[in-house]
Amino acid sequence: MNSNHHHHQPQQQQLNNNRVGWAGNDPGILLVVATLITALTFLLGTTMPGGYWPQDTPSLVDGRRVTYRTGDPVMRDLHRPRYWVFRAASWAGIASSMVMTVSLLVRMPVESRHVRFSFLGAYPSLLLAFAASQTKTHLSLDIIACLAVFAFLGFIICNREENRVRIMRLLCCGGGGN
Repeated sequence: MNSNHHHHQPQQQQLNNNRVGWAGNDPGILLVVATLITALTFLLGTTMPGGYWPQDTPSLVDGRRVTYRTGDPVMRDLHRPRYWVFRAASWAGIASSMVMTVSLLVRMPVESRHVRFSFLGAYPSLLLAFAASQTKTHLSLDIIACLAVFAFLGFIICNREENRVRIMRLLCCGGGGN
């Protein structure tokens, strides 16, 4: 029985060492990543791009008089669709990164759907919040770029290891053998 235990132990150790792909990620490192995403999305969400109106500011918009109120977000008043995308992305990023953080703190397996899908929500949300805060690009391009990142991360996180390796080699190495 003792020799059987020794025979099983190296096999189990080899299994743990061969964990590749998403399941091979260190939960501690993912916890740090989740905490950083939470902090960054919180910072983005509380630091409104464009700032706030310093005083009541009367203006003429589409032929009607409007007063922008002290303390209201400038972005909300001047770039309303971008503002709401920014706010939604900020909240989605905070919520999903907090789910990831709590999931890892209660020791859910790295390969669990809670951890993988919360990462899949957190990272593109952070990117979208940042992109939406930049008013020099077209909002639809920002959303398309973030959807592409979402799709790519979804592919990386949810696909089988051998398929990921093949695609990454094709994308990054031009199809070469290395």
